[in-house]
Amino acid sequence: METRFDHKKVEPKIYRSWERSGFFNPDKLPKKGKPFTIIMPPPNANGSLHIGHALFVTLEDIMIRFSRMRGRRTLWLPGADHAGFETQVVFDKKLEKEGRNRFKIPREKLWEDLWRFSQENKKIMERQLRSLGASCDWSREKFTLDPDIITKTQETFIRMYKEGLVYRGRKLVNWCVKHQTALSDLEVAYVERKDPLYYIKYGPFTLATVRPETKFGDTAVAVHPGDKRYQKYIGREIEARDLLGRIKLKVIADEAVDPHFGTGVVKVTPAHDPTDFEIGLRHELEVRQVIDKFGRLNEKTGLYEGLKVTEAREKVAGDLKKKGLIKKIDKNYIHSIATCYKCGGVLEPLLLPQWFIKMEGLAEEAVKVVEAGKIKFYPERLKKVYLHWLKNIRDWNISRQIIWGIRIPAWRCQCEPENWRIGLKAPKGKCPRCRGNWTQDPDVFDTWFSSGQWPFLTLGYPNSRDYKTFYPTDVMETGWDILFFWVARMIMLGLYRTGKIPFKVVYLHGLVRDKDRQKMSKSKGNVIDPLGVADIYGTDAVRMALTIGSLPGNDPIISEDKIRGYRNFTTKVWNASRFVITNYDAKLKSKARYSASDKRHLKQLEEVKKRVTKDIESFRFHHAAETIYHYFWHTFADKIIEGSKGRLNSGNLQEKGATQEVLLEILKESLKMLHPFMPFVTEEIWQRLPAPPSPRLRRASKNLLMVEKW
Repeated sequence: METRFDHKKVEPKIYRSWERSGFFNPDKLPKKGKPFTIIMPPPNANGSLHIGHALFVTLEDIMIRFSRMRGRRTLWLPGADHAGFETQVVFDKKLEKEGRNRFKIPREKLWEDLWRFSQENKKIMERQLRSLGASCDWSREKFTLDPDIITKTQETFIRMYKEGLVYRGRKLVNWCVKHQTALSDLEVAYVERKDPLYYIKYGPFTLATVRPETKFGDTAVAVHPGDKRYQKYIGREIEARDLLGRIKLKVIADEAVDPHFGTGVVKVTPAHDPTDFEIGLRHELEVRQVIDKFGRLNEKTGLYEGLKVTEAREKVAGDLKKKGLIKKIDKNYIHSIATCYKCGGVLEPLLLPQWFIKMEGLAEEAVKVVEAGKIKFYPERLKKVYLHWLKNIRDWNISRQIIWGIRIPAWRCQCEPENWRIGLKAPKGKCPRCRGNWTQDPDVFDTWFSSGQWPFLTLGYPNSRDYKTFYPTDVMETGWDILFFWVARMIMLGLYRTGKIPFKVVYLHGLVRDKDRQKMSKSKGNVIDPLGVADIYGTDAVRMALTIGSLPGNDPIISEDKIRGYRNFTTKVWNASRFVITNYDAKLKSKARYSASDKRHLKQLEEVKKRVTKDIESFRFHHAAETIYHYFWHTFADKIIEGSKGRLNSGNLQEKGATQEVLLEILKESLKMLHPFMPFVTEEIWQRLPAPPSPRLRRASKNLLMVEKW
């Protein structure tokens, strides 16, 4: 046995042996085993894996290897996500560097370029997943743009439309001017910003606003119904001087008005503010849009037409001041604004036709199964967060104005642009009204609509053997930050389409932070490349560093020093194993007679095994890893092995035989316990054991540790 563990040489060799064995595929495992299934959260096919991916790979692989060793028919199904808007944004940056603009590229050409881009990244990710030791079934790998996934996603939309759960509505949406697409409420990043608060004169009132440029879209002024200051004005019409002449506005009373904001009077602009839009619906106000999709004022704004919002704000405020229509300006007003979560640009609330899903009924069912305990959450505290969100949910805008994604199966003719026909294919023949051709909606689905169906679609719903065998899945492990984006939607859509919960357990890991508890980002220069440090210190060290200290729902701390420390543990495991193996003499096995201390050591080993097993079963992976780490280093290596050296050198063959048998037994069982956490070094040592147990699976070409009995 070599004096050192060469991870660069060994890890690729070991992974190839696992793949050749076929045991990543549950069909190669005993049919009698109870299924255990995890559907891998598909990484976005737009770049390399980061340290957050390494965390989920590690945690899921621990569960998978543990279940496989316990004799279960274990399936870990891998995949990749086309990641719609996310990939479009990444690709836009690539195009910018090349001096190209996606809005000037034909749709078919842009699609081809994006397809090549995603497939290249997908291959890179697959290699990286293998490097991290992911023991997933590559024969079942899926991509969110596989033909069957596309068709079944569209079929869900069609079914929902027929059942009245999908509708086309002209509603206020979050519009990103830079990316020229609507975003869902979950894709809005709210940030605090200091802006001027303008106190504008409106006839008998003075009211406060941060957006004077939208005043051309005002269709009322509002007060709180309980505000005694303005009771005499409610229901009346006021007349006021304005930049484009005199205007008349009705005074309304609405509970949404905060009487403590500004003067207690607000202007109502239904086309450009979500709260105002709701007020407008309640009071049947005109909706007058004065900002276009490019973030410029339109023809309804007179001489301000064509100005960008920020330019218009300054110009309008200046002109109001010249006319004596601004009473004062608070230059230190701090408020929350809605921005695009990718580019950071301020989102414009715009009134646009979009496709929406009615969420209330779907949410009710998703609440029921969790409240009934059919789906458990780790940590449990996030269950309350999940329930609160679902009980206050709003309809979901699922249409995106990009080309990278699954097309919405809706068709129309130019003579009736809002008369949609829904189906996988265009209606037969010409339009009966104008004899024109049918064209498909250019919009695509929000990527979360397709990935929200991922668990059952990947398993071949509804008739495949895999779906019938492995669904519902056992665990959905992912980051707490996409609890609403993904987990809640998988539960809602899974229940809707299959009538079953998609998984029994939700395990939510934290976001990896550096040693100063800072979120990792390229701008801060604190990002750790998991493959880079694995190349230096070994994959096993990276996996242990990610596991120990990682509690569900809490953000784990990772640093190169921490990884280096677990590289030292890998070395300790190798050296201790080398001592046991090189000091083993098979001829002495029959002479072994266990002493009281030998029996005590073996009893302690059984207690450790039980504790580690219970911790893994209870999703306390950090505790399990810490237990076996401390047992192996501080008990086995430091005490038992050190205490055995005298007995191994004695002339008493019974004592010597017993000592080597105890050491080998503890080593074998320790390697089993360590294997889910540190698969490479443990598998390599297992192959070097002087007397490995018989293979549990007769078809095994080798005595692979990955399928040994736990």
